Amino acid sequence: MDGERLASGSSELAVGESPRGGAPIPSGSGSCSLLQADVLDLDEDEDDLEVFSKDASLMDMNSFSPMMPTSPLSMINQIKFEDGPDLKDLFITVDAPESHVTTIETFITYRIITKTSRGEFDSSEFEVRRRYQDFLWLKGKLEEAHPTLIIPPLPEKFIVKGMVERFNDDFIETRRKALHKFLNRIADHPTLTFNEDFKVFLTAQAWELSSYKKQGPGLLSRMGQTVRAVASSMRGVKNRPDEFMEMNNFIEAFSQKINLLDKISQRIYKEEKENYFDEMKEYGPIHILWSASEEDLVDTLKGIASCIEECCKATEKRMSGLSEALLPVVHEYVLYSEMLVGVMKRRDQIQTELDSKVEALTYRKADVDLLTEEIGKLEDKVECANNALKADWDRWKQNMQNDLRSAFTDTAEENIRYYEQTNLSMAPAPMSYHKQLTDSGFRSRTSNALELAE
Repeated sequence: MDGERLASGSSELAVGESPRGGAPIPSGSGSCSLLQADVLDLDEDEDDLEVFSKDASLMDMNSFSPMMPTSPLSMINQIKFEDGPDLKDLFITVDAPESHVTTIETFITYRIITKTSRGEFDSSEFEVRRRYQDFLWLKGKLEEAHPTLIIPPLPEKFIVKGMVERFNDDFIETRRKALHKFLNRIADHPTLTFNEDFKVFLTAQAWELSSYKKQGPGLLSRMGQTVRAVASSMRGVKNRPDEFMEMNNFIEAFSQKINLLDKISQRIYKEEKENYFDEMKEYGPIHILWSASEEDLVDTLKGIASCIEECCKATEKRMSGLSEALLPVVHEYVLYSEMLVGVMKRRDQIQTELDSKVEALTYRKADVDLLTEEIGKLEDKVECANNALKADWDRWKQNMQNDLRSAFTDTAEENIRYYEQTNLSMAPAPMSYHKQLTDSGFRSRTSNALELAE
């Protein structure tokens, strides 16, 4: 039943492809520097153990025709995503985790190797070490600079206590893979890849990065941003455009389905490992021991033990594929669904700020000029934010459909190979075994042996 629900949910997510976006998108500078928005924390408690996983080019942001008007709004409308050749010029690898123990804390750092041919980098290769909180800093800076772009998710900082040791090898490797994917998704993004904070993250040594972080806004400034964000969320947006209403409805439906798929796939993996694989591993040695006391059935019992061993190998391989190919992809999009909720809130927050200024203008006669100027800036800010989200939405949706389709297709192919392999492993079993199964004496001895084994 779980398998049917898993297949059904995946098929619903894979349909309804969207065309690649051609809507405008802001860069990290120029008129779009207005897009400094407050980042809201959307972390939620998780009850279950969470397992945690194109190329496009960005047109030259400064290549505006001199014959075109250069107002902020007209400049925004010149910026867009464009499909380009598959020319990758930034390669990032996350590897070599190291444990660090101090008197205050214990933490893991990861080596990040960057190779690039871009002219804005001082060298063609960089090697730095980063800890998890550095990745959190980068994610926060990207959200501040591009509040309505869909930033790739990071793996959760904490997991359910008692389920997995925080610093065991499996956990560290799972996190390493997730961090590797996080950085490479940013590198493949047509806008985020040129972010200055991203460049600093990849190239600065630890002390340089620490100094760079201190150049950001102070505590009071961040507190003021948080207060404004909470106030905007309390007021709520009055007139959300229809296209963003459709996005919001899609996000709600997608979140429900992908969370259900995540829970089902996790349960299938757990039950198959604990209730099938772990028990099956015990039957091979039992049949070998049994053959020592049954001279007439030595070949038969050893043949069965061999079949069980082959089935164990095939099952282990299939479960390894499931844990590496399907589970991380599904869970990554669970995290993406949470990120999308945050993106929509930040977009609504910008529009709410504009609506409040427009409302204030209708009731106030003083400071009309100042309010009019602020409204003009906010209109450009909203337009820039909307265009960024629309363009990134189409790109994200296409990637999501491709990733999930590929994950479920690979899983189906692995299942086919598994059943073919297990069927072949049964072929060498002696034909006399089927006759012996009907022998009452054999059945009696089998029953007694199993009782002794238990």
